[in-house]
Amino acid sequence: SASRDFYWLRSFIAGGVAGCCAKTTTAPLDRVKILLQAHNHHYKHLGVFSTLCAVPKKEGYLGLYKGNGAMMIRIFPYGAIQFMAFDQYKKVIKKQLGISGHVHRLMAGSMAGITAVICTYPLDMVRVRLAFQVKGEHKYMGIIHAFKMIYTKEGGFSGFYRGLMPTVVGMAPYAGFSFFTFGTLKSIGLAQAPNLLGRPSLDNPDVLVLKTHVNLLCGGIAGAIAQTISYPLDVTRRRMQLGAVLPDSEKCLTMVQTLKYVYQQHGIRRGLYRGLSLNYIRCIPSQAVAFTTYELMKQFLHLN
Repeated sequence: SASRDFYWLRSFIAGGVAGCCAKTTTAPLDRVKILLQAHNHHYKHLGVFSTLCAVPKKEGYLGLYKGNGAMMIRIFPYGAIQFMAFDQYKKVIKKQLGISGHVHRLMAGSMAGITAVICTYPLDMVRVRLAFQVKGEHKYMGIIHAFKMIYTKEGGFSGFYRGLMPTVVGMAPYAGFSFFTFGTLKSIGLAQAPNLLGRPSLDNPDVLVLKTHVNLLCGGIAGAIAQTISYPLDVTRRRMQLGAVLPDSEKCLTMVQTLKYVYQQHGIRRGLYRGLSLNYIRCIPSQAVAFTTYELMKQFLHLN
């Protein structure tokens, strides 16, 4: 039917809008995180809050949103592909493999995350390069210029996929755990305390959905657990993506080399987990806004 045909488009829009709202909310924290993770020399002696204050002083308030344009272009297809792929993989795993329950959520979540990452990776690369630049030392003039430069200077198309390995390895537990934790918390919550935590969905009274603040909480917890597990791989990815921009790039060619190098140079807390506290502050509103916007959009676009 016609409504089924547009289901794809509608869930695409729901995922995309959810992602954009979430990322714009936390863009300043994202920029600071990238500066810290790869020890930008302008801010390397500073902590999280002092960097948040130093960036506007040094680069103006818009400095906090550096790289956000590329992020927006990326997150729309990313959020959309991830949510759509999640639903599709879930069906396939259930039908073809006969696996259901939490395991198929975990598998589908991971596969959806990986699919979305691979599709949108070059934009992530460009965004990181733009976000790492500091006013007065611009190597890239904008998104298109950065694309051209990386393509011509760093080995063509493969230049855009540096750091894909740690991303995919980190993605599996990340996407898997966030969907898994969210789904588990949701089903336990609705089973144990349906009246306290749930309410009928606006577009289908037979379907129970979580109340908004409970949704926020579950999304937040899911995000925090997943982040902690895969954080060192996030640091590794950023270093590898920055590649040519960093002084020590020849020591960070592979995932294992990079992990070793960061650990030897900076240790665990100041290296592999540098900027993690920011990640918590960031991931809670971001996951929460994403899941909540998505649930609202789903009702608004009649996807339940």
